[in-house]
Amino acid sequence: MNWVLFMIMSMCGILFTGLGIYALKRKEPMWFYSGTPVSKENITDVRAYNRANGIMWIVFSLLFWLTALFVAVGWRGYFLMIAMIPACICLPFAYERILNKYRKNS
Repeated sequence: MNWVLFMIMSMCGILFTGLGIYALKRKEPMWFYSGTPVSKENITDVRAYNRANGIMWIVFSLLFWLTALFVAVGWRGYFLMIAMIPACICLPFAYERILNKYRKNS
């Protein structure tokens, strides 16, 4: 088993799962881009917005957990690592969809 890959994927899984849980519990709107806060006044339902953000991050973390699991049992997890490339590209689009759904129309 490749312990280095297992540890990296597990730590990333912990990080993104933690980010998802943090988003679920936040009272203020969760941000996506660094340095770009989302104002409470611009969101129609902060709780639903944060829930959608949290789910997005937790679903993303599943790729890391699956890769770590595959590596732990001796399977090649490289195809899941390759699947992370389109997932990383899709994350901003998923976030923009969430933001547009809960953004107040002014």
